[in-house]
Amino acid sequence: MKILIFGPKSRYDLYRPDFVEDLPVELVFAAAHQSTLQAAREHPDAEVVFADAITRVDGETIAALPQLRMIHSEGVAYNAIDIQAARERGVFVCNNKGCNAGSVAEHTVMLMLMALRQGVTGHRAVKAGEQIQFKERFMVSNAPELGEQTVGIIGLGDIGTAAARLLRPFGCTLYYYTAHRRPPQVEAALGVTYLPLEELAARCDILSLHCAVNEETAHLVNEAFLSRVKPGAILVNTARGQLVDNLAVRQALLEGRLGGVAVDTLDPEPTPASHPLVDLPAEIADRAVYSPHLGGITGGVFRRAHRNMWNSVRLILEGKEPNFIVNMG
Repeated sequence: MKILIFGPKSRYDLYRPDFVEDLPVELVFAAAHQSTLQAAREHPDAEVVFADAITRVDGETIAALPQLRMIHSEGVAYNAIDIQAARERGVFVCNNKGCNAGSVAEHTVMLMLMALRQGVTGHRAVKAGEQIQFKERFMVSNAPELGEQTVGIIGLGDIGTAAARLLRPFGCTLYYYTAHRRPPQVEAALGVTYLPLEELAARCDILSLHCAVNEETAHLVNEAFLSRVKPGAILVNTARGQLVDNLAVRQALLEGRLGGVAVDTLDPEPTPASHPLVDLPAEIADRAVYSPHLGGITGGVFRRAHRNMWNSVRLILEGKEPNFIVNMG
């Protein structure tokens, strides 16, 4: 079985489970400069595609692989894969459901704390020899503790659930919105209360995005949504940049409707320095905290993800269905 891989060989070598040595597979790695379509045309006999979560695998690429049986995201997201084209061909599309939940939840809490405690600007002040001046300003800023905050979790899948579990011991009041409300026993166990999206936006000090990107959620955070948020709320995004209307969020920062943003994901990626949420005017620049899409990047995440991916290959070789199919049924 030939497997076409869109990702660096060094990463696959590092995280490959030992049992892969016994599988009858041939690995080919697409060159960094190649499009998915070019690579598919060079390897039309590939039966499996592994692709990182932001590599686009479109219908034309799928059509160029007549023997294709499975496309597997290296992450949890699969919105860059044409799942309808794959379904029409009977090709499984799979992801690594849950593999990064704990890691991204940790990252979410870190970004919340950095935004509340001015982590980036405080770091710069110390480096510039202005520790005391910054401390004096901070003491009269009425900076809140995380435990005092009302947090709205938008999306209560694996990552949203893990974030709720981490936030509860801080003492936060936790609300959530998701397309399908959870049973009362789940809400009680997590210490969360359901609210409709509009009410959650108006009530919460921190709004944390944890939903997948689809037709219903693309640009969920738009001008209409932001018109309802509690003044001074902080928007945290460790999900996907496509959930956010960049220009609407920029305007909300400029007008003070948003007190800050703390983001691990921006659209597009790679993110240019001229991005409307990065190239901010000096007067609001310190109200934004960024990380370069690292929430789900730990050794543990990759070990779990690659074990699942190769287990799915093994299942296909055995004539069985792979794990975590997202485009069938």
